[in-house]
Amino acid sequence: MHRVTRRVFLRTTVAGAVLAGAPLPLRAQAKSIKVGAIHPVTGPLAEVGQLQRTSAQIAVDTINAAGGIKSMGAKLELLMGDTESKADVARTVAERLINDGAAMIMGGFHSGHIMAMVPVAQQRRVPFIIDIGAADAITQSVAQSVKEGKQKTQYVYRIFPSTTTFGLRAVQHMTGIFKEVKATPRRVVVTYTNDAFGKPQSESFVAAMKAANAGLDVVEVIPYPEDAKDLSTEVSRIKALKPDILSPITRPATALLLFQELARQRVDLMGVISPGAPGMTQPRQLEILKENLEYVMASVPWPNVKSARTQKVGEEYARRTGGKGMDETSFSYDGIQVIADAFERARSTDSDALVDALRKTNLGEPIMLSAGPIRFSESGENVNATTAMVQILKNKPLVVWPKESAQAAPVFPRPKV
Repeated sequence: MHRVTRRVFLRTTVAGAVLAGAPLPLRAQAKSIKVGAIHPVTGPLAEVGQLQRTSAQIAVDTINAAGGIKSMGAKLELLMGDTESKADVARTVAERLINDGAAMIMGGFHSGHIMAMVPVAQQRRVPFIIDIGAADAITQSVAQSVKEGKQKTQYVYRIFPSTTTFGLRAVQHMTGIFKEVKATPRRVVVTYTNDAFGKPQSESFVAAMKAANAGLDVVEVIPYPEDAKDLSTEVSRIKALKPDILSPITRPATALLLFQELARQRVDLMGVISPGAPGMTQPRQLEILKENLEYVMASVPWPNVKSARTQKVGEEYARRTGGKGMDETSFSYDGIQVIADAFERARSTDSDALVDALRKTNLGEPIMLSAGPIRFSESGENVNATTAMVQILKNKPLVVWPKESAQAAPVFPRPKV
């Protein structure tokens, strides 16, 4: 018998393990690139945050199933973060996910929460894709700081429409619809949630109406607290003003309060047309408010329902959400696509290489309605972001304008009950 040395024994054992199927620690591990997804999945904004998270996860799963980031031989790994619908928590979560290795972060929804995360992204030099969040100031403040030399690089980029875009598109959709149906409303009351989203959104909308000279007269602008528990006083003011159109800018919780109170006080309107806000097209509001939302319109970012690619994603989305349809929260899907595209072209997780790639983004076929490929301006705005006018018809949100994207004809004025 020959004596077997310890070195020969170990070498033979390892070789045998490889042939038999080595344990996980001995196999070559597939690389992963970590991306932070920060959304409000608990608290008052939980529904929208959960839907954003679902859209983001579908995108990651789709990309990984197709081979991941091929130029780097790596898969995407989503690090989940919950803002709990609080700005201070949003900042803390952004810090934590970056500490956990996120090479890029995405998220927001609430403009105030996004503003809390922006300094983190800038200070830590981590690219931040805003999937949902409209306030102009979010990107403008960073762009101005870079322009003045206070900061070297802009790490913040938004694929969602800005408040300026919301206001412009809302007025364009409204005037197009009025011309189509031969209606001539005159008096408009605007009401808004008094926060970092609602106030700028209302100002943009009012400014766009004045600039369009469309014959619409804003007779009153009525703010209310973001955490309002009762809107009876505000609705009484609306009723007394006798507007043709009410243009509300709500949060999901206050949308419930507003439409229930409008029904209770039997406010007579030609129509309710929002210049863009959550709470009028989402599953929970549709389920609770039912007929109180019938014929309501909202100018919102929306999936391109006529796209075969969007339809395929929609099937998977419905499977994972128990049959829900995609809405503006599906921008999170396109956000992950932008991130993956940047990694693919940068061939690196280096922050400056990723920023250079983001600046050169030219991503076609987004699943959301768009005026063209996703491309960023010098200030980090998606120059082709746009909205559609969506109307609730038989308890379903359907695109009614622009005509080329429409699923149904707009109904205005709304029928008398």
